[in-house]
Amino acid sequence: MGIWAVTAGLGVLLPWGPVDAMEITPLRTGNMAPLLHIHGLPVPDGARILSQQEGEASLAVDLANNYALSAKGDESVTFDGETYRVALEMRYGIAPGVEAGIEVPLVLHSGGFLDGFIEGFHDTFNFSNDSRDDVNRDQLLYRYDKGGSSRFRLDDSNGGIGDIRLTGGIQLYDDRSANPRRLAMRGALKLPTGDSGHLRGSGSVDFALWLSASDDYSLGEWGHLTAFANAGGTVMGDGDVLGEQQRTLAATGNAGFGWSPIDRLALKVQATWNSSLYKGSALREIDNDSLVITGGGTIALTERTSLDLAISEDLSVETAPDVAFHLALRQRF
Repeated sequence: MGIWAVTAGLGVLLPWGPVDAMEITPLRTGNMAPLLHIHGLPVPDGARILSQQEGEASLAVDLANNYALSAKGDESVTFDGETYRVALEMRYGIAPGVEAGIEVPLVLHSGGFLDGFIEGFHDTFNFSNDSRDDVNRDQLLYRYDKGGSSRFRLDDSNGGIGDIRLTGGIQLYDDRSANPRRLAMRGALKLPTGDSGHLRGSGSVDFALWLSASDDYSLGEWGHLTAFANAGGTVMGDGDVLGEQQRTLAATGNAGFGWSPIDRLALKVQATWNSSLYKGSALREIDNDSLVITGGGTIALTERTSLDLAISEDLSVETAPDVAFHLALRQRF
């Protein structure tokens, strides 16, 4: 429900005015679950590659509130806490139809501050809090036990650099029309620069390759609408986190659309899926595909400066955070 509130709320932030084309791209945010964000899964991205000598700098902040508690057989898992990710990214068009970039993230795990707000929101709208009321608010405990032994446990707040990503893209198709149809191939190499013992990285080198596509449609005086999709996969090296249960390959997909009714605003909704990254578990939190829905939008502050605001919720319960917030400031140069 929060997704639709954010998406609709953005529609009244700015006054209605003359319509002009605004580039619509996916919201560049992924699954922030404790065991997923550490791997190099593709993040939904646009199908336009930066022009030669065109650059982009961005600062993105993701805040995820995690709560999952379950047990089955000789397994039990608890994900109770908040994870924050602050990433600085630089991209540059190095040749016609070719771009390269780097992303440097900071990752922080803590007990957070949102538990009371989320429980109150659930109570107000008569939603279930599951067993949230039975545990202390704003505590940090990420743990997984199997066969009578602890596979990992994190209960101390910590922060530091995460896994750095080197990114690139090639423009495969662009019809350069007023309402363009585009296709790009993107890739990312994730380096093991984060501390895997504190779930700030996986301890492995991962490589992701995916296609980004978009198709834009004019709606006349109602602006324009863009449908977009991403599909690809990740090859994961031997990681330090649940290494014996980690899979080598993972598939991902994303689909959504955005509507720009005025020249400074685009409203967006998208769904993002990934296959299971781990095996050998009967628990959904460990071994299950994930599906997340994200809604929000982009506000153009100037011709080259934009602000993304979004909220994500888990469609496949217990495979993603209960709720995650995304904010990103981007500057083209």
